[in-house]
Amino acid sequence: MKSLLERLRVRRLTTTFTILTTLSAGILIGSIAAHGVRGQETKVDSSDAAPLKVPAPRDLSTDFTKIAKEVGPAVVNINTETLPKEQQQGRKRGGQRFRQAPQNPPDNGQGDDDDDNQDQGQGGQGGQGGMQDFFNRFFGMGPDQQPDDQAHEALGSGFIVDPKGYIVTNNHVVDKADRIYVKLANDPDGNGPGHPAKVIGVDKATDLAVIKIDADRPLPTVKLGNSEGAQVGDWVVAIGSPFGQTGTVTAGIVSAKNRTIEPGARGQFQHFIQTDAAINPGNSGGPLVNMAGEVVGVNTAIFTQSAGYQGIGFAMPSNTVVDVYNAIIGPEHKVVRGSIGITFQPSISSAVQRVYGVKNGVIVRGVQPGMPADKAGLKPGDVITTINGRPVKDGDDLVGDISARKPGSTVELGYLRDGKQATATVSIIDRAKMEAALGQSGGDEEENAPNNGTDASQSRLGITVTDLPSNAPPSLHGVLIQGVKPGSFADEINMTGTEGMVITSVNKQQVHNKAEYNTIVSGLKSGSDVVFNIVDPQHPKDGGTLLGGTLP
Repeated sequence: MKSLLERLRVRRLTTTFTILTTLSAGILIGSIAAHGVRGQETKVDSSDAAPLKVPAPRDLSTDFTKIAKEVGPAVVNINTETLPKEQQQGRKRGGQRFRQAPQNPPDNGQGDDDDDNQDQGQGGQGGQGGMQDFFNRFFGMGPDQQPDDQAHEALGSGFIVDPKGYIVTNNHVVDKADRIYVKLANDPDGNGPGHPAKVIGVDKATDLAVIKIDADRPLPTVKLGNSEGAQVGDWVVAIGSPFGQTGTVTAGIVSAKNRTIEPGARGQFQHFIQTDAAINPGNSGGPLVNMAGEVVGVNTAIFTQSAGYQGIGFAMPSNTVVDVYNAIIGPEHKVVRGSIGITFQPSISSAVQRVYGVKNGVIVRGVQPGMPADKAGLKPGDVITTINGRPVKDGDDLVGDISARKPGSTVELGYLRDGKQATATVSIIDRAKMEAALGQSGGDEEENAPNNGTDASQSRLGITVTDLPSNAPPSLHGVLIQGVKPGSFADEINMTGTEGMVITSVNKQQVHNKAEYNTIVSGLKSGSDVVFNIVDPQHPKDGGTLLGGTLP
């Protein structure tokens, strides 16, 4: 006897087969009815069908249409080739190099701290290198993505700013290339790789480059606009060659302004216009255009988790482009920026402002020995408040002002030290020359001292500290941070990640050992502002980072 389950299964299969058979039979009958019996042709009368006609073209021109027609002819496609190392060496020996390739840019997140730059701080900065992975600057197939024994090709965009053939693009489009070719919008298909181009100059700090092609006639150019006039919500158009599709036009709005996507030194000269106009691999170097047909930015980077468009793109503002371009086409073909030889903390919390008695300004974190700021008497912990009598808003304001000044000139800085106002006349030095002179000087690594018991501040602040090891530099004082408790007060003020650093003062009171530290901490009350000065023991001369908050 078959079980009930087996009988039901057989019945279900039989029913299914019957349904499919019935459907098949119905399809067959319907097919015969529609097409007639074998061999017979069914004539269909379509004499009542009216033929279609192509209507006269209608002009539906919009502002986008006009912009595409006006700007499109000045937008170019750039393709580059980087030869294998063996061929490069052969060409060097034979003196046949096509051009001098620019040097490699610094590794993401690994660049040296420049003076006058923003410092990343010592706490709460973990994971920034990972975040940078989402920012895809190499819109084409970049040289770093292929083996060294193969020729590398990359694609990008650019736009003509001078009828003699001068073109603005991104540095990363032409970086390390041995051959650069430019295709104009009106070049016929099949005419080879394009017009050979040479590099006039590059500026890695802003990721901009100027290249030139020889032209037998005046070339169409773009109109440059004032990027300061761009407002969040304005319509903008991106034009370029995504995936090699030349002359592609996309539209969106200005989503935000003054975006910095890289922390520290690499991002201090990069304050982007953010847009949701679709830009993709190959758009790099192309223009971002306002509704007046003026270029307000150079499409440079995208935020993506898929290597494609996800609604967030970044363009270098046109005002920055003008300054960089004018410097590059000058006699030296490079951008010269001023410096005074300091590092500083990019932002300060409200607690730091209250404890140090400042509402605006820049806290000096480190002073490079022998450089202008050091010679003028500035010290770590000073708060720069004015430049030639003008109030300093923040670190970006300081960098913008100092870097724009010519080496050899001087500037008067107003600053606070221990609550007292002072001034100093500081000389301006060439930033690049100063960096070359300084180089990198690393200190000896120091081992963490063993745990000497539970810190007095652990329960209140969430910090475990210990005395400095016996081999600490004589000039260094304070207590060594051993641990930061997740979710604690210290964690909330971004001290996570400061393990191995040294607390040298609390609320401007110097700390020389654990006993002094515990005494200061024990006097803190709920609602008190607490500000720590934290120093890297490997680079104690660089000054410290101020981290603070209000105790709950």
